[in-house]
Amino acid sequence: MRYADVIVDISLEKLDKTYQYAIPDGLSDAAVVGAKVLVPFGGGNRKVEGYIMDTSDTPVFDPARTKEIVSVVQGAVSLERRFITLAYWMKEHFGGTMNEALKTVLPVKQEVRRLLKRTLVLCAEKEQLEAYYATAVKRKYDARVRLLDALMDGKEHDYADVLQKLSVSPATIEAVCRDGMVALREETVFRNPVRGAFSSEKPRLNEEQQNAVEAVWKNYMQGKRETYLLFGVTGSGKTEVYLELIERVIRQGKQAIMLIPEISLTFQTVRRFYERFGERVSVLHSRLSAGERYDQYVRAREGSIDVMIGPRSALFTPFERLGMILIDEEQEGAYKSEGTPKYHARETAEYLAELTGATLVLGSATPSLEAYTKAKSGQYQLLLLHNRAKEATMPKVEIVDLRQELAEGNRSMFSRKLREQMQERLAKGEQIMLFLNRRGYAGTVSCRACGEGMKCPHCDVTLTLHKGGRLLCHYCGYESQQPKVCPACGSKYIGLFGTGTQKVEEAVLKEFPGTKVLRMDADTTKNKGGHERIVEAFAKGEAQILIGTQMIVKGHDFPKVTLVGIIAADLSLYAGDYRASERTFCLLAQAAGRAGRDKLPGEVVIQTYQPEHYSIVEAATENYEGFYEKEMAYRRLLQYPPAAQLLLILIQGEEEAVAKGAAVRIARVLQEAKKPEEGYGTVSGPVPAGVAKANDLYRFLIYVKATQYERLMEFHRIAETEKLLTEASMKCNIQFDFNPISGY
Repeated sequence: MRYADVIVDISLEKLDKTYQYAIPDGLSDAAVVGAKVLVPFGGGNRKVEGYIMDTSDTPVFDPARTKEIVSVVQGAVSLERRFITLAYWMKEHFGGTMNEALKTVLPVKQEVRRLLKRTLVLCAEKEQLEAYYATAVKRKYDARVRLLDALMDGKEHDYADVLQKLSVSPATIEAVCRDGMVALREETVFRNPVRGAFSSEKPRLNEEQQNAVEAVWKNYMQGKRETYLLFGVTGSGKTEVYLELIERVIRQGKQAIMLIPEISLTFQTVRRFYERFGERVSVLHSRLSAGERYDQYVRAREGSIDVMIGPRSALFTPFERLGMILIDEEQEGAYKSEGTPKYHARETAEYLAELTGATLVLGSATPSLEAYTKAKSGQYQLLLLHNRAKEATMPKVEIVDLRQELAEGNRSMFSRKLREQMQERLAKGEQIMLFLNRRGYAGTVSCRACGEGMKCPHCDVTLTLHKGGRLLCHYCGYESQQPKVCPACGSKYIGLFGTGTQKVEEAVLKEFPGTKVLRMDADTTKNKGGHERIVEAFAKGEAQILIGTQMIVKGHDFPKVTLVGIIAADLSLYAGDYRASERTFCLLAQAAGRAGRDKLPGEVVIQTYQPEHYSIVEAATENYEGFYEKEMAYRRLLQYPPAAQLLLILIQGEEEAVAKGAAVRIARVLQEAKKPEEGYGTVSGPVPAGVAKANDLYRFLIYVKATQYERLMEFHRIAETEKLLTEASMKCNIQFDFNPISGY
C-alpha cells in the first residue's frame, strides 16, 4: 500500500499541515505529487478537495484506521497543481523541505487589507424617490435631504466625498441604502506600483534583431518550445527583441514573465515596458509593500495583466496562460536564491517552461559559462547580435597598469590617463561614470606592487584572511600565515586593499572642485525609490559624474556618458571563489558597455594591478569567446562547474565541537558512499566557513564534486538519510547548495 500526504487548504499558516491517506490500487497511477484529489475529511467524512504533497510506502499511524483517497479530480492542470509539482522538483534538485519549497513558489493566501472604491448612486423609481424625499423634508431629516439633493443628477458619487463635503454620517447613508433609495457599490482597487501615462514611438528593429525575433517566432508558431540564448554585445538592443516577442505572445492570447536582476529593476528599465503595454504590465520587487505585492498576484491570477516584470520571485507569477519566460542578464548571481531551497531561476525556469508549454529566452552580453556551454552543445539555440543598435560604435578601451603608476610615484586612486580623460569630458559638458569593483575583495590579501594575490596551491582560489593572520582556503582547508612581504616580488605593499564609493567621491571633489556628483550605493539607495531618483537625476543632467558599485553597470542607458572609469578592476579577482574570473570579466564588460551608447563616441579606462590577467584583457575588447576558452580550460583542470558539478554542505551549530563532529561524520559517510568508477565523486572537508561564526553559530563546509548532477543528488539523499540523524547532527542546521555561486 502506498500513502499520500494531502494538504486541504493552501494558506500561509497551514502549509505545514498535511494529512496522510491511503492510495487505492485503482488510483496508483493518477495519484502523483501535485494531483488534485477528493478525500474524506473530519469526523463526518465530508468530501473535500486537496492536493498531494508527497507519497511514500510508510504509514504514519495504524494502516487499518487510515482513510483512503476517494478519487483524483480530472481536468486541466490547475495553478495549484503546477506550483506543487514545481515545488517538489525544486525540493529534489536543490535541497530543503517540501514546505520550504511551497512557501517559495505559492502565491499563498494572506490577510492584506483590501483597497475599496465605494460609490453611491440613486436606485429607486422616480415616484418612490419623490415620496421618500417629501417625507424626509417633512420630518426634517436634513442629512438625508442633502444626500438626495446631491445624487439627483443621476451620477455616481464617491462615498468619501459625500461624507466629507456634505457632512453626512455613515449611519445616514446606511439608513437610506436600507430603505432602497440609494445603492452603495464597492470595487476592489488594486495597488499599482508604477504610475503615470507613457507613450513612445515603437522603434524599428535592425536586421540582426529582426532575425533573432523570427528565429524564435517561427518555432513558437510551429508548436516547438525551445530554450534560446540571445547573446548580444552591450548596447545591441536585446530589450527591443524582448519587447517584440512579448507583444507577439500577447497577440496570441498568452502571457509573459520578464525576469530582470533586482539591481537593474529601475524606473528607466521598466518604463520601456509600460510605454509598449500600458496597464497590462505589472512589476514585482523587494521594496513593494505587502499590499502592493499581493495585489499584483491577484491581478495576474484574474487575468487583468499580461506581463510581469521582476526579479527571480516573479517566476512564480500565477499566470493561467503562460506563453513565454524571458531572463535578462541571465549570468547574474541574483538569480540564485540565498534562502532554502537554494534554487537557480535559470534551471527552474527551464522546468516551469516544460510544465506550461512555454518558450524560454535567456539574454546576456556576457553569458554564464553554464548557459554558453549548453548553447555550444545544442541544448540551447544560440542567437547572436554582433553590433550595437542606433548606429553606435563600441567604445575605445585602455588598460592602465597601477603597478607602474605606483612605481612612478602616483598614489592617487586616479591614474594620470583617467584624470586627463575626466578633465576633457568635464570641459565638454559630457558625463562620466566611475565604477568601483568592490565585489568579493573583503578579507583577501594582495600585493599592490606586483598584483599578486595569495592563492591556495591546491585549488587556485584566493586565500581568506582570518583572525591571527591565518590565511585559509575554504575549499580544501589549506592554511598558511599572512606574509609581511610579497613572496613573489618582495614588496612591503601587501595586505588588505580596498576603498569605498564615499572615498572615491571625496577624491573626485578634491581633484575637480565644484563638479556635481551623484553616488549610487547601498547607503544612497536604501530608501524606497532611491535608485529611481538617482538614475532620473543623472539622466536629466543634474550631475556630471555618477559613482557606484555594480548597481550602476546594469540596464542603464545614458546617451551623454562618453567616459567610464573603472577604479580597481581586479578587486573581484581576489574573492576566494572559483568564479572570480568570470565575475570580473562580466562586470568589466558590462561597465565598459555603458560608454558611447548613442551618437557620441565612448572611451573606457580600466585601472588594474593585473593588466595581463585574461579576464581583464578579454573584457577590454569584449572578447567573450577568448575568455570562455581560457576559463573553461581552468574549470576542466580543477573540475569546477560547468565542467563538473559541485555540492556544498553547510553545517551550523551552537557548539563548535558538536558542529564539527557532525560535519566530520557526514564527510566520512559520504566518503564511504563513493563508488570506484571514474568521476563518481570527490569529497573535501570539513573546513571552517569563510565566516567561521555567525549569529552565534559555528559553521563548517563540505564540498562534493561529481561529473553528473544526478550523482550529487545521490550524495544529497545519503546526507539526509536517517542513519546520519545522530544526536550531534540533530543539534545542527544542515543546508545544501548545488553549484553555489557565492562564498560562505
